[in-house]
Amino acid sequence: MGKYFGTDGFRGEANNTLTADHAYRVGRFLGWYFGELKRRAGSSDAPRVVIGKDTRRSSYMFEYTLIAGLTASGADAYMLHVTTTPSVAYIARVDEFDCGIMISASHNPYYDNGIKLLNSHGEKMDEETISLIEDYLDGKLELFGEKYVELPYATRERIGKTVDYASGRNRYIGYLISLGMYSFRGMKVGLDCANGCTWNIAKSVFEALGATTYVINAQPDGFNINENAGSTHMEGLQRLVKENKLDVGFAFDGDADRCLCVDEHGDVVSGDKILYLYGLYMKERGKLVGNTIVTTVMSNYGLFKALDDAGIDYAKTDVGDKYVYEYMSTHGNRLGGEQSGHIIFSKYATTGDGLLTSLKVMEVIMAKKTTLSKLAEPVKNYPQVLVNIRVADKEKAMDDKEVVAAVKKVEKKVKGGGRILVRQSGTEPLIRVMVEAESKELCSNYAEEVVSVLRKNGHEVK
Repeated sequence: MGKYFGTDGFRGEANNTLTADHAYRVGRFLGWYFGELKRRAGSSDAPRVVIGKDTRRSSYMFEYTLIAGLTASGADAYMLHVTTTPSVAYIARVDEFDCGIMISASHNPYYDNGIKLLNSHGEKMDEETISLIEDYLDGKLELFGEKYVELPYATRERIGKTVDYASGRNRYIGYLISLGMYSFRGMKVGLDCANGCTWNIAKSVFEALGATTYVINAQPDGFNINENAGSTHMEGLQRLVKENKLDVGFAFDGDADRCLCVDEHGDVVSGDKILYLYGLYMKERGKLVGNTIVTTVMSNYGLFKALDDAGIDYAKTDVGDKYVYEYMSTHGNRLGGEQSGHIIFSKYATTGDGLLTSLKVMEVIMAKKTTLSKLAEPVKNYPQVLVNIRVADKEKAMDDKEVVAAVKKVEKKVKGGGRILVRQSGTEPLIRVMVEAESKELCSNYAEEVVSVLRKNGHEVK
């Protein structure tokens, strides 16, 4: 992780830790850098950058300042307007853009925002380019054998333009609909749009495939994104499913790269269970390349046990769909993801895609002519406790010898019947302490053994 960019872009509180000036300078660099790469390759074409945003009030500010920076450096900015992160990735790839930008802080509250960068393949931007952006933000850029205190502006006919590219978003919607292998006619489906990017997309996709939809949290006002809604607040969707006797429900996060499900009984189906049920479906059809599902270290112990019973192998990566996708790309895997609902179907997408995930879950339900609860039943989640401690210095807290000793002590206690995982958040100043054990009480007690040391040694910030 860099000084500004974490595992999921440059994220912070709007106009506090992430300002309009930051966005302008990110745009300035990207426009100049990709233009310079073209020039050195013998092309006089302007770089092309596609931009999407979520429904936060500050997303408009960041959109305009990014575009100002891009066009001032000679790039053409193509505007998808309010759309999902995976749609930006899709369009960046299929329409051969130099890069893509998504303005979103995903599942964070409205006052946060973020700048997510994607390369021309629709994948998360490489660390080398991110490092160059950070050097430019800090005024110490060295590139192509020169030092740059400031970057040259485009002039005259070289100044960039903006292009309304809503048609790109519509083609992405068409792409999703084209993946539907079954009619959803007769199915009653609940959709929680988190007052985010799917508010004007999810309903149209499901109804085009024949489903009867029941939609909540699809009235964004700039401030209510993720507020008691979406994949981080499943209670509303659970009520909707139970009260209306729906067949299934799907909840997305603010930028729709996540999806969690609710079965016909109103119970939550996690990303781990989605990985299991779709992985088994792939295995049964001979489609699970390498007989392997890619998970993260945060996946529940119950998933690994269920996969063992099903004869399916698994790999574990660091937390973050970025790392899951990197492993999948290197090893040719087709399915991977996170407990939180970032699921990657690499045959169809380069990122986690909540809408795609919901369609794939529906595919299994329709193909097997059964219920979601039956499909997810073999995964018996172990009790889990996750404690987030806000700290002043993540590295210092993780390197504290007493904290390390406390973790090792708990590891010995849970060996064979659970596990403990202590890690830094990639997007926030947090240390996450996760424990799985045979009971909730044991989880809490083991977690407290580590948390108490963090607090005693002065790492916690109130």
